[in-house]
Amino acid sequence: MVETKYGLLGLLTREPNYGYELKKLYDNYFAGDKPILAGQVYSTLARLARDAKVMEVADSGAPAGPARTRYAVTAGGEKELVEWLRTPLIPSPTLQSELYLKTVLALLINGDAALYLKAQRQAHQQRMRELTARKQHASLAEKLLLDQAIFHIDADLRWISLTTSRLDALKEQL
Repeated sequence: MVETKYGLLGLLTREPNYGYELKKLYDNYFAGDKPILAGQVYSTLARLARDAKVMEVADSGAPAGPARTRYAVTAGGEKELVEWLRTPLIPSPTLQSELYLKTVLALLINGDAALYLKAQRQAHQQRMRELTARKQHASLAEKLLLDQAIFHIDADLRWISLTTSRLDALKEQL
């Protein structure tokens, strides 16, 4: 996943670190509700090392025990990260949406999508309430992540309302 690659590169720009420590930092800053798997961290680090974006560094202060690999970002890795940060994301690169797909299929199959849209609205509203409640005790960084999710849900809710008002016209056109 592209975000994982750049997340790890960004964390390594601060200081060299171990895979497990990078996992904890990644989860703390970026994971939200879905912690990254340790295997994904190590496989991403292996690809970054293969591509000379990170390198293994000597660990002078390693405690007794199994050898641990510490990673540092290379100049090439830092350059790629900076280029990625400077490149704006393309908003909604495709006009494909599962909400839209289900709405059209419900109309084609059942002749009515109102029940689907009503159930979807309820699911979205419930998720919005859950995320809003989490904001009360969240750090500022987590609040920003929650706000982005809430705003996406709000946009979907507005689309659901607009689509519900146009169902009869849409059915005629299909």
